[in-house]
Amino acid sequence: PFWTTFLRSLKARGLGGVKLVISDAHTGLIAAIETVFAGAAWQRCRVHFMRNVLTAVPKASGPMVASIIRTIFAQPDTEHVFAQFHEVVRMLTRSHPKAAGMLEDAKDDILAFCGFPQQHWRQIWSTNPLERVNKEIKRRTDVVGTFPNPAALLRLAGHVLIEQHDEWDGADRRYFSEHSMKLLTATDEEVAIPELNAA
Repeated sequence: PFWTTFLRSLKARGLGGVKLVISDAHTGLIAAIETVFAGAAWQRCRVHFMRNVLTAVPKASGPMVASIIRTIFAQPDTEHVFAQFHEVVRMLTRSHPKAAGMLEDAKDDILAFCGFPQQHWRQIWSTNPLERVNKEIKRRTDVVGTFPNPAALLRLAGHVLIEQHDEWDGADRRYFSEHSMKLLTATDEEVAIPELNAA
């Protein structure tokens, strides 16, 4: 399978210590993550999930349903995230039972971010940062138009990725602070989702 081969190639080139993978709900990718990065958590992109939910409600209700679901992600801590999740499901069960069911089914997938340092939440609950990088690569390649060979395209894409890496790793504006990264080495009990521990 493509995704398994792809992830194994990343591992063979030195990728290790993977604690979380963020993606849409592509079945083949999820299976490959479980196979290649056993033990890594999986966070379903909340933006992709929201798009899926909105296809299950009348168009006129979409903005209201989206606003209600977004309140889950506006909470200050894990306890409040879970409390608000249950409240949102309760509210939607009356008016939009299909959307409520989709939320219940995806609970562990869309709330996986809660098992990580709170300082990381905004960066890990969706694939938006990666999509912005992809958009920048597309913008730069559109400016060039036609490339003389595949290597030229690869050089440009590589340059964009190096720029992004430097921006994320820069001392004045790191993507994740050194302090918050140290929290990832805490024991599973310290970073685990309390509600899941109680189950």
